[in-house]
Amino acid sequence: MSGTPLRIAMFTYRGNPRSGGQGIYMRLLSRELVDMGHKVDVWSGQPYPELVEGVGLEEIPSMDLWTRKKRGFRLPTREEWRDPINRTEYYKTVTGGFPEMLTFSQRVARRFHSNGVKDAYDIIHDNQSLGPGLLELKRYAPVVATIHHPITRDLDIALKSTWSPVKRLGMHRWYSFLPMQMEVARDMDRILTISEAASEDIAHDFKLDRSLMRNVGNGINLATFRPLNGPPADENRIMTTLSADSPLKGFSYLLHAMAELKRRRPALRLTVIGAPGEHTNTARLVRGLDLEDSVHFTGKVEAEDIVQHYSRSALAVVPSLYEGFGFPAGEAMACRVPVISTTAGALPEVVGTDGTTGILIKPGCSKSLVEAIDGLLADPDRRRSLAEAGRARVLDLFSWRRAAERTVDVYREVLDERKAASC
Repeated sequence: MSGTPLRIAMFTYRGNPRSGGQGIYMRLLSRELVDMGHKVDVWSGQPYPELVEGVGLEEIPSMDLWTRKKRGFRLPTREEWRDPINRTEYYKTVTGGFPEMLTFSQRVARRFHSNGVKDAYDIIHDNQSLGPGLLELKRYAPVVATIHHPITRDLDIALKSTWSPVKRLGMHRWYSFLPMQMEVARDMDRILTISEAASEDIAHDFKLDRSLMRNVGNGINLATFRPLNGPPADENRIMTTLSADSPLKGFSYLLHAMAELKRRRPALRLTVIGAPGEHTNTARLVRGLDLEDSVHFTGKVEAEDIVQHYSRSALAVVPSLYEGFGFPAGEAMACRVPVISTTAGALPEVVGTDGTTGILIKPGCSKSLVEAIDGLLADPDRRRSLAEAGRARVLDLFSWRRAAERTVDVYREVLDERKAASC
């Protein structure tokens, strides 16, 4: 198979790039693979991906129990109720679980069996659904899976954020898919990861054989995230992103830092890409710290709008308690914006560790955030130096073409392995 174009099926239980980093990964990696001459079909549940021309889409609809109705939880129709996969999705959802990865993989396997696509692909690439349906497909083609970060860390941090027995029980129920994912991951032909930090943590938490893991890295969309020509950045404006209103993102520590910075710098404003729910802990904390006039949430915005916000900000802050990669840090650096980041997860791999391309602080410490932000705002020369060096680092290390080439290397490795085993 060496050098020949590959027929690739890529699976993602949610594919829209506005749903988070996994959707971005799917869109941009499939784009590069097609540009390299490969045939790619993305199999996706809702919300469906926004793919570039030349990438095929195979829609695998879920029941979409929450999003079809503006309010509340809808009931299945009589026709839907006849399908055992739908019944599983409904029961697990109504009892507080998150079954999308399980039922997505089951629907994919069923379509493979029934639609005559058994021999349509050379390789199958799963994007962290890790449902048992994948194991049925190994008879047709090698199956590799990307794990972006160990979701075990999300559960650990969420449990530490509350002492409520009811909430903790709900968290355990929501994350009850983890044993399934761990078991399925151990039977994949390869596990792809996006950073060395993620590789180590995934191997430990999922009890995986490191010899079957490959770090292929991630890319930044350099065509979108770039410096803009325009007025200089606002010296009293800083920026962060809140793609998920979760304790994992460490946003509460940044809010406490803002409360102190507001006393030192009354004109300081924080722009937040994203928005918390109206009655979330984050929304309550903003009110409790009297930050309504100092913190602006953008809600969901297009990537080009995010770039505009970066161009108007003196610096960007990434206060996460864990990141498998760290798109916000890389995207800010690509826009030539100086970055203050924690040392959590893979962030040092993105930001750099020598202090010339970004500032690293320990996670979960509002005081460290205050001192780093205040110090960098007071030093425009260092901001310029960090911004220039940070962009150069991203251009050198984090292109999607490089990530795609490494991914194809893994595809060919497992295909050669299967061919040798069949001789």
